[in-house]
Amino acid sequence: MSGLLNLETLRAAFEAGEIDTVLVAAPDMQGRLMGKRFHAAHFLDSGWKETHCCNYLLATDMEMITVPGYKSTSWEAGYGDYTMVPDLSTLRRVPWLPGTALVLCDLQDHHTHADVPISPRAILKRQVARARALGYAPMAATELEFFVFDNSYEDLRDRGVNDLRAISGYNEDYHIFQTTKEEPLMRALRNGLYGAGVPVENSKGEAEAGQEEINIRYSDMLETADFHVITKQATKEIAHALGKSVTFMAKYDHARAGSSSHVHQSLWTADGKAAFLEEGAEYGMSPLMRQFMAGQLAHAREITAFLAPYVNSYKRFCVGMFAPTKAVWSLDNRTAGFRVCGEGTKALRVECRIGGADLNPYLACAALLAAGLAGIEQGMELEPEMRGDMYGAADAREIPKTLREAADLLEGSAMLRAALGDDVVDHYTRAARWEVEEHDRVVTDWERMRGLERA
Repeated sequence: MSGLLNLETLRAAFEAGEIDTVLVAAPDMQGRLMGKRFHAAHFLDSGWKETHCCNYLLATDMEMITVPGYKSTSWEAGYGDYTMVPDLSTLRRVPWLPGTALVLCDLQDHHTHADVPISPRAILKRQVARARALGYAPMAATELEFFVFDNSYEDLRDRGVNDLRAISGYNEDYHIFQTTKEEPLMRALRNGLYGAGVPVENSKGEAEAGQEEINIRYSDMLETADFHVITKQATKEIAHALGKSVTFMAKYDHARAGSSSHVHQSLWTADGKAAFLEEGAEYGMSPLMRQFMAGQLAHAREITAFLAPYVNSYKRFCVGMFAPTKAVWSLDNRTAGFRVCGEGTKALRVECRIGGADLNPYLACAALLAAGLAGIEQGMELEPEMRGDMYGAADAREIPKTLREAADLLEGSAMLRAALGDDVVDHYTRAARWEVEEHDRVVTDWERMRGLERA
């Protein structure tokens, strides 16, 4: 892959007339990229050191509303600045945008120059550092699912979303003929990501009409989160250029399967050995892996708000559509919230199937890692494996049914408060509660259709 750049190769590309624009961006609370477009000449001159943004970027909702109730910033505090500091190890070409490069940034306090504690990238970096202090490198991959529509975003904006036309008419799971029809988008996406230095492995049709999945190579957990946000950005931008639209909503239609972002995880030693693998043990699972999974299971309900951050996210947890409803573990069983994959090989890992495609990967990975490390530090014992159909397991640990419930569990989590800090937990609890408040306030199409005449 030739997509990665440094300042010297960027300068050469600029002087050759290949790159004239640098996207300087940081992930926000929702996992979207926010930032500025620099002329490459200015970025090479001084912009690579830092720039600034309004600190409301970590205190807004999907609509960019200045939400009240945050400690970090407010109208009373005047909405000051954060410093955006480019992480030059993320500097790369953006092949699907002419003459463009991208660099991801860390957000820092304007005065102290310390990482902003509530910023998603900083939250994950702290948990990765915690794992490394124990002698382990956390590794991960996210399987990202989404729906593709023949409508353009402009068409949906102007005409409304009631005429969504999925790009296919039938379940296309692993379906080569149907996905051949989608190749103008998916081939451009695979090649674009590869050209940007994102190690894409494959794409495939998923288990619904118009649903695709894109898979990126297993990597360092922070890098995986970076790859995830770049992939979502690329998918939307390439679809838009082709007159299509995509959605990463967890559940865009109650009659269809939802879109997930399964998170595969493991720990490796400093010398590159699979710390989850022990020859001769059941399924090859080392005591370390069992403790890690025990922590994730013990705290699964508390971390769900980071895996399912919106009211809509909880519509995905329904029986018979491959989204889990129980936070239990099993070997290679897609009805369980946690699935053990790669039995007896160095690829042995735990797959968390709870998260939807709408998650913020930094927050999801940080919460999962924090829970796993708590299991290791406390020497937790892994509960027995559950087998069979988890949907019918009446006494099994339930995934929270609503964001309201998940927000309460998040707020009360002593583990997350110890791992992430009170300010982080309070901040994202406020985000979840605002989402609930907004949903409670709005009259939906379902209510109008059900009650307009009959009530």
